[in-house]
Amino acid sequence: MPTFRKGFLRSLVRWLVLVIVVLWLMAALTLVAARWIDPPTTAVHVERRLQAWIHGTSYHLHYAFVPLSQISPDLQHAVIAAEDARFYQHHGFDWHAIQVAAEDDMEGGRIRGGSTITQQLVKNLFFGTGRSILRKGAEVTLVPVAELVLGKRRILELYLNVVEWGPGVYGAEFACRYHYRISARNIDRQQAARLAAILPLPLKRRPERMNRYSEIILERMRQMGW
Repeated sequence: MPTFRKGFLRSLVRWLVLVIVVLWLMAALTLVAARWIDPPTTAVHVERRLQAWIHGTSYHLHYAFVPLSQISPDLQHAVIAAEDARFYQHHGFDWHAIQVAAEDDMEGGRIRGGSTITQQLVKNLFFGTGRSILRKGAEVTLVPVAELVLGKRRILELYLNVVEWGPGVYGAEFACRYHYRISARNIDRQQAARLAAILPLPLKRRPERMNRYSEIILERMRQMGW
Protein backbone atom coordinates (compact mmCIF):
# COMPACT_ATOMS: atom_id res chain seq x y z
CA MET A 1 0.00 0.00 0.00
CA PRO A 2 2.73 2.56 0.84
CA THR A 3 4.48 1.64 -2.43
CA PHE A 4 1.24 2.22 -4.35
CA ARG A 5 0.77 5.58 -2.66
CA LYS A 6 4.32 6.65 -3.46
CA GLY A 7 3.88 5.64 -7.09
CA PHE A 8 0.56 7.49 -7.29
CA LEU A 9 2.05 10.64 -5.76
CA ARG A 10 5.01 10.54 -8.16
CA SER A 11 2.66 10.18 -11.13
CA LEU A 12 0.46 12.99 -9.83
CA VAL A 13 3.46 15.32 -9.41
CA ARG A 14 4.70 14.49 -12.91
CA TRP A 15 1.31 15.26 -14.40
CA LEU A 16 1.04 18.51 -12.45
CA VAL A 17 4.48 19.59 -13.63
CA LEU A 18 3.56 18.66 -17.21
CA VAL A 19 0.32 20.67 -17.02
CA ILE A 20 2.15 23.69 -15.61
CA VAL A 21 4.80 23.52 -18.34
CA VAL A 22 2.17 23.24 -21.07
CA LEU A 23 0.18 26.17 -19.69
CA TRP A 24 3.36 28.27 -19.43
CA LEU A 25 4.32 27.46 -23.01
CA MET A 26 0.83 28.42 -24.19
CA ALA A 27 1.10 31.74 -22.37
CA ALA A 28 4.57 32.37 -23.81
CA LEU A 29 3.34 31.58 -27.34
CA THR A 30 0.39 33.92 -26.78
CA LEU A 31 2.85 36.70 -25.95
CA VAL A 32 4.78 35.96 -29.13
CA ALA A 33 1.56 36.11 -31.14
CA ALA A 34 0.60 39.36 -29.38
CA ARG A 35 3.46 41.06 -31.17
CA TRP A 36 1.27 41.04 -34.28
CA ILE A 37 -2.22 40.01 -33.12
CA ASP A 38 -4.39 42.21 -30.87
CA PRO A 39 -5.82 40.12 -28.00
CA PRO A 40 -9.58 39.56 -28.43
CA THR A 41 -10.07 39.12 -24.68
CA THR A 42 -8.15 38.95 -21.40
CA ALA A 43 -8.31 37.13 -18.08
CA VAL A 44 -9.80 40.26 -16.48
CA HIS A 45 -12.63 40.30 -19.06
CA VAL A 46 -13.44 36.67 -18.26
CA GLU A 47 -13.19 37.26 -14.51
CA ARG A 48 -15.58 40.23 -14.57
CA ARG A 49 -18.08 38.34 -16.72
CA LEU A 50 -18.01 35.37 -14.34
CA GLN A 51 -18.45 37.67 -11.34
CA ALA A 52 -21.49 39.27 -12.95
CA TRP A 53 -22.96 35.86 -13.76
CA ILE A 54 -22.40 34.57 -10.21
CA HIS A 55 -23.97 37.68 -8.65
CA GLY A 56 -26.76 37.88 -11.23
CA THR A 57 -25.84 41.40 -12.31
CA SER A 58 -25.70 42.85 -15.80
CA TYR A 59 -22.38 43.14 -17.55
CA HIS A 60 -21.66 45.04 -20.75
CA LEU A 61 -18.19 44.80 -22.23
CA HIS A 62 -16.79 47.94 -23.86
CA TYR A 63 -13.52 47.05 -25.54
CA ALA A 64 -12.00 48.20 -28.80
CA PHE A 65 -8.32 47.99 -29.72
CA VAL A 66 -6.81 51.11 -31.29
CA PRO A 67 -3.22 51.72 -32.48
CA LEU A 68 -0.89 53.66 -30.21
CA SER A 69 -0.86 56.43 -32.82
CA GLN A 70 -4.55 57.02 -32.06
CA ILE A 71 -3.94 57.50 -28.34
CA SER A 72 -2.93 60.98 -27.21
CA PRO A 73 0.75 61.25 -26.22
CA ASP A 74 -0.48 63.07 -23.11
CA LEU A 75 -2.39 59.97 -22.03
CA GLN A 76 0.57 57.72 -22.83
CA HIS A 77 2.87 59.93 -20.78
CA ALA A 78 0.40 60.31 -17.91
CA VAL A 79 0.00 56.55 -17.55
CA ILE A 80 3.76 56.01 -17.59
CA ALA A 81 4.26 58.79 -15.03
CA ALA A 82 1.54 57.33 -12.81
CA GLU A 83 2.23 53.63 -13.15
CA ASP A 84 5.84 53.10 -14.15
CA ALA A 85 8.14 56.14 -14.33
CA ARG A 86 11.17 53.99 -15.26
CA PHE A 87 9.29 52.10 -17.98
CA TYR A 88 11.89 52.84 -20.66
CA GLN A 89 14.85 52.11 -18.37
CA HIS A 90 14.03 48.75 -16.76
CA HIS A 91 13.75 45.29 -18.31
CA GLY A 92 10.41 44.29 -16.83
CA PHE A 93 11.05 44.78 -13.11
CA ASP A 94 11.75 48.04 -11.30
CA TRP A 95 13.46 46.89 -8.11
CA HIS A 96 13.74 50.41 -6.73
CA ALA A 97 9.99 50.99 -7.15
CA ILE A 98 9.26 47.65 -5.49
CA GLN A 99 11.37 48.64 -2.49
CA VAL A 100 9.75 52.08 -2.25
CA ALA A 101 6.25 50.58 -2.54
CA ALA A 102 7.03 48.09 0.23
CA GLU A 103 8.28 50.86 2.52
CA ASP A 104 5.26 53.06 1.75
CA ASP A 105 2.92 50.13 2.36
CA MET A 106 4.45 49.55 5.79
CA GLU A 107 3.91 53.22 6.58
CA GLY A 108 0.34 53.17 5.26
CA GLY A 109 0.99 55.78 2.60
CA ARG A 110 1.09 53.83 -0.63
CA ILE A 111 -0.50 55.46 -3.72
CA ARG A 112 0.48 52.78 -6.21
CA GLY A 113 2.23 49.41 -6.11
CA GLY A 114 5.66 48.46 -7.38
CA SER A 115 4.48 46.53 -10.42
CA THR A 116 5.71 47.72 -13.79
CA ILE A 117 3.51 48.19 -16.84
CA THR A 118 4.92 44.94 -18.24
CA GLN A 119 3.97 43.06 -15.08
CA GLN A 120 0.48 44.54 -15.13
CA LEU A 121 0.05 43.62 -18.79
CA VAL A 122 0.97 39.99 -18.10
CA LYS A 123 -1.38 39.94 -15.12
CA ASN A 124 -4.25 41.42 -17.15
CA LEU A 125 -3.78 39.01 -20.03
CA PHE A 126 -3.40 35.76 -18.08
CA PHE A 127 -4.18 36.02 -14.37
CA GLY A 128 -6.96 38.52 -13.70
CA THR A 129 -7.08 40.55 -10.50
CA GLY A 130 -6.46 37.79 -7.96
CA ARG A 131 -3.30 37.37 -5.91
CA SER A 132 -1.42 34.20 -5.08
CA ILE A 133 2.14 32.97 -4.78
CA LEU A 134 1.69 30.65 -7.78
CA ARG A 135 0.31 33.47 -9.92
CA LYS A 136 3.17 35.75 -8.91
CA GLY A 137 5.70 33.07 -9.71
CA ALA A 138 4.26 32.48 -13.17
CA GLU A 139 4.11 36.25 -13.76
CA VAL A 140 7.79 36.63 -12.88
CA THR A 141 8.76 34.04 -15.50
CA LEU A 142 6.55 35.54 -18.23
CA VAL A 143 7.58 39.19 -17.82
CA PRO A 144 11.05 38.67 -19.38
CA VAL A 145 9.37 36.90 -22.31
CA ALA A 146 7.06 39.88 -22.84
CA GLU A 147 9.99 42.31 -22.72
CA LEU A 148 11.99 40.20 -25.18
CA VAL A 149 9.36 39.47 -27.82
CA LEU A 150 7.15 42.56 -27.65
CA GLY A 151 9.38 45.58 -27.03
CA LYS A 152 8.42 48.72 -25.14
CA ARG A 153 6.18 50.34 -27.75
CA ARG A 154 4.03 47.24 -28.22
CA ILE A 155 3.88 46.59 -24.46
CA LEU A 156 2.58 50.13 -23.91
CA GLU A 157 0.10 49.79 -26.79
CA LEU A 158 -1.24 46.50 -25.43
CA TYR A 159 -1.46 47.78 -21.86
CA LEU A 160 -3.31 50.96 -22.79
CA ASN A 161 -5.80 48.88 -24.77
CA VAL A 162 -6.53 46.11 -22.27
CA VAL A 163 -6.33 47.82 -18.88
CA GLU A 164 -9.60 48.22 -16.95
CA TRP A 165 -10.83 51.82 -16.66
CA GLY A 166 -14.31 51.42 -15.25
CA PRO A 167 -17.18 48.89 -14.98
CA GLY A 168 -16.91 46.93 -18.23
CA VAL A 169 -14.67 49.64 -19.70
CA TYR A 170 -11.34 48.48 -21.13
CA GLY A 171 -8.71 50.37 -23.05
CA ALA A 172 -7.94 54.01 -23.68
CA GLU A 173 -10.52 54.58 -26.40
CA PHE A 174 -13.56 53.50 -24.39
CA ALA A 175 -12.12 55.03 -21.22
CA CYS A 176 -12.03 58.46 -22.86
CA ARG A 177 -15.49 58.01 -24.32
CA TYR A 178 -16.93 56.72 -21.04
CA HIS A 179 -15.45 59.39 -18.77
CA TYR A 180 -15.16 62.39 -21.12
CA ARG A 181 -17.19 61.57 -24.26
CA ILE A 182 -14.19 62.17 -26.52
CA SER A 183 -11.80 59.91 -28.42
CA ALA A 184 -8.45 58.85 -27.03
CA ARG A 185 -6.59 60.93 -29.59
CA ASN A 186 -8.30 64.14 -28.41
CA ILE A 187 -7.91 63.89 -24.64
CA ASP A 188 -6.01 66.81 -23.13
CA ARG A 189 -3.24 66.90 -20.55
CA GLN A 190 -5.44 67.51 -17.48
CA GLN A 191 -7.95 64.84 -18.48
CA ALA A 192 -5.14 62.38 -19.18
CA ALA A 193 -3.66 62.89 -15.72
CA ARG A 194 -7.05 62.35 -14.08
CA LEU A 195 -7.64 59.16 -16.08
CA ALA A 196 -4.19 57.84 -15.18
CA ALA A 197 -4.90 58.65 -11.54
CA ILE A 198 -7.73 56.12 -11.27
CA LEU A 199 -5.38 53.25 -12.08
CA PRO A 200 -5.11 50.64 -10.62
CA LEU A 201 -8.45 51.04 -8.78
CA PRO A 202 -10.81 51.99 -11.62
CA LEU A 203 -13.91 50.54 -9.96
CA LYS A 204 -13.43 52.67 -6.85
CA ARG A 205 -11.88 55.90 -8.16
CA ARG A 206 -13.41 58.58 -10.36
CA PRO A 207 -11.36 61.04 -12.47
CA GLU A 208 -13.20 64.08 -11.16
CA ARG A 209 -12.21 63.20 -7.59
CA MET A 210 -8.50 62.75 -8.27
CA ASN A 211 -7.41 66.37 -7.84
CA ARG A 212 -4.37 65.79 -5.63
CA TYR A 213 -3.03 62.70 -7.35
CA SER A 214 -3.56 64.12 -10.85
CA GLU A 215 -1.44 67.14 -9.87
CA ILE A 216 1.30 64.78 -8.70
CA ILE A 217 1.15 63.00 -12.06
CA LEU A 218 1.33 66.29 -13.95
CA GLU A 219 4.39 67.29 -11.93
CA ARG A 220 6.03 63.93 -12.68
CA MET A 221 5.32 64.49 -16.38
CA ARG A 222 6.99 67.89 -16.23
CA GLN A 223 10.00 66.43 -14.46
CA MET A 224 10.27 63.74 -17.15
CA GLY A 225 10.25 66.38 -19.89
CA TRP A 226 6.68 65.79 -21.12
